[in-house]
Amino acid sequence: MTDGGARAETLSRELDAAFRNRADLYRLFFEELEARLGPTEAEAIMVSVVERRGREVAAAAFAGFGPNDARAIGEAFLAVSPDGGRMYPTDVERDHHSIAFQVKRCPLKDAWVEAGLGDDELSRLCRIAGAFDRGLFEATGVRFSNITWTPGHGDGCCHIRLEDRDG
Repeated sequence: MTDGGARAETLSRELDAAFRNRADLYRLFFEELEARLGPTEAEAIMVSVVERRGREVAAAAFAGFGPNDARAIGEAFLAVSPDGGRMYPTDVERDHHSIAFQVKRCPLKDAWVEAGLGDDELSRLCRIAGAFDRGLFEATGVRFSNITWTPGHGDGCCHIRLEDRDG
């Protein structure tokens, strides 16, 4: 492997580790808030904060898009997927007025599974993490739907659909 190839492989591993660290922070923040406030309030606070961060990112990433640019927004999102899309591999369905992606792997979910979380905790943290996508895409004005992982959902992760507002 060339020096550039070795560096790229190292950066890929470091990026994956950074996302797993993010997963651990979500888990630990939830545990701390849950101990102090109970599970419902803990989830509500985290969803609010994570969704807010999604809106902040959207303001910069999608400033030039509008509510009838669902497919273009989805394509822009996929174009900047970490590690050339390898971190969050997706199956994508496109038409003129919409785009849908089924995420086949998520480093956050992988970290939570490796931490030994049960199905209830795993689905809760997936809902919390999915709030980022809701904030990100709803800020653009497109129609957004997201089905996050739940028991029986299979090995993959979330299913995201963006549709033109007037489409």
